[in-house]
Amino acid sequence: MSIDCKGKSSWPELVGVSGNIAEKIIEKENCYVNAIIVEQGKFVTQDFRCDRVWVWVDKHTHIVIKTPIIG
Repeated sequence: MSIDCKGKSSWPELVGVSGNIAEKIIEKENCYVNAIIVEQGKFVTQDFRCDRVWVWVDKHTHIVIKTPIIG
């Protein structure tokens, strides 16, 4: 089964950027998603959703450490 989500789905260019800035860029570039900042080491739900992007950040610096993708 293939899921086709609307709009941009991946932001590799945001690795190394502040989580707050990344959140704003993601939501501006894809109006169908809600970007959610998550500190490294925290647990999140594993269900797939086209309207969500986890923005994984370092818990000390709040810099994006992993490519944000829809899911």
